[in-house]
Amino acid sequence: MSNFVLQLPNKLRFQSFTVSSSFNGSAPGVPQSAGPVILELPLDKIRRPLMRTRSNDQQKVKELMDSIKEIGLQVPIDVLEVDGVYYGFSGCHRYEAHQQLGLPTIRCKVRRGTKETLRHHLR
Repeated sequence: MSNFVLQLPNKLRFQSFTVSSSFNGSAPGVPQSAGPVILELPLDKIRRPLMRTRSNDQQKVKELMDSIKEIGLQVPIDVLEVDGVYYGFSGCHRYEAHQQLGLPTIRCKVRRGTKETLRHHLR
């Protein structure tokens, strides 16, 4: 990681800013451990590797559909981003409710992970 100080004139005074850049793919100036961010992602960009092994309670999906139509999604689904690919392991009912409503996107709490993190989720 490299750091540098940028000095800009500010009415005859100098203002200093410290900016970091990293080589881990995160945005410059944002620490790797900055935590999750909330994004609106297209449903078709989220891989659901456990969907074949789980079935959803259709009554719960229906109730969520009614709620989402009335007040919108209140709790984003958790998504893991590994090398630019999004993986969803939870929020199955909310995800299916969005699918059945024909909504193109869903609000997600995205956290970055490594391939090892992904392997852990797939166990």
